[in-house]
Amino acid sequence: MVYEVGDIVKLKKPHPCGSQEWEILRVGADFRLKCMGCGHMVMVTRQLVEKSTRGLRKPDGTVEK
Repeated sequence: MVYEVGDIVKLKKPHPCGSQEWEILRVGADFRLKCMGCGHMVMVTRQLVEKSTRGLRKPDGTVEK
């Protein structure tokens, strides 16, 4: 799966605010993600994001599995 800045990623476990969707702000060895529910930002390793991804939505609306 190809991750790019601006993509919306759906992760396995929800954030405490209830949202499972995160916007990708930075891509590399680590990802900077912003919660789509509350706006909280976190840095997560690439390995953890790749393992827990359940869906990927591009900015133009296309969906990848």
